[in-house]
Amino acid sequence: MEFFNSALGKNITFVRPAHFLIRGFTGLPNIKYYYVFLFIIYLVSVLGNTMVMTVIVLDHNLRTPKYIAVFNLAFVDLTALIPKLLDTFLFDRRYIVYEACLSYMFFVLLLASVQSWTLVTMAYDRFIAICFPLRYHSIVTKPAIAAMLLFTWIFLSSLVAFTVGIIDRLSFCGSVVVKSFFCDHAPVYRLACNDSSLNNIMAYVAFIIVLCCPLILIAITYVCISIALSRIASTEERLKAMKTCTSHLFLVAIFFLPVVGTNIAAVASYIHPNARIINSSLTHTIPALLNPIVYSLKTEEVLNSIRKLCKRYREAPIALDFPLCQFPSYNN
Repeated sequence: MEFFNSALGKNITFVRPAHFLIRGFTGLPNIKYYYVFLFIIYLVSVLGNTMVMTVIVLDHNLRTPKYIAVFNLAFVDLTALIPKLLDTFLFDRRYIVYEACLSYMFFVLLLASVQSWTLVTMAYDRFIAICFPLRYHSIVTKPAIAAMLLFTWIFLSSLVAFTVGIIDRLSFCGSVVVKSFFCDHAPVYRLACNDSSLNNIMAYVAFIIVLCCPLILIAITYVCISIALSRIASTEERLKAMKTCTSHLFLVAIFFLPVVGTNIAAVASYIHPNARIINSSLTHTIPALLNPIVYSLKTEEVLNSIRKLCKRYREAPIALDFPLCQFPSYNN
């Protein structure tokens, strides 16, 4: 390739490739069935998360601090990773231009990071509800949760933008084959032929901020919750309070365990690229599928809202302009 040849001159030390090649899986037969499986998961997750977001918007009773965080989680679950993955491999469009690769990397990493810290916000909601129930409505307000989520978006956008942006200072004078299923951070910067130590440092910094810190904060909140629950005399009340936390703990487990396990395995020992790709792809799809089912659609509040909205829709089949929003006009 021309950009390889341009690197042969001794005075030329910086080479920016025209494109990268996403390698994906190697040596696995009938892998297209796996991509179809991911596509089905993606469709179901889009339907589930869209339903959750729609119900929260249309039902004023769900416009509470808790469901602001739930809405944010559903929004970030509508990731563009799977459509691009299917376009890359099912239609064999594995070449991606340099600028598009970095943009793609930014959005995938940002949405995953925001999801991580949204789970922290939801843990904070459970912590205040159980440990300080009498002060819950004065502490956990809509402005407070909105401010927390806004700060999360701004801070993580800056962090991810810097982490991705410093790839632009690297020179790619060798291979441009990315050993992943998308423009993942580590597989891209490790292709550089000049000093990538700053990128390596930022990879560890991002790992600590995006994964370790949220896990530690969530663990601390649940230690405090456990202490508070142990002081509740009634077993029935204790179980009722614990039930409000099980869904969140399940989401934390399915999101963090695969990601942390993959990163630790990659640092501590060798992990086959195929195993890394399977783990990463499922990590980006399974939580998005289960989040609306576990945390929202199994919640009595959300189910009641869905029944109520469906009932109102059936009672006003003729109305076309925002039929579910103009509640008073249907009752007149």
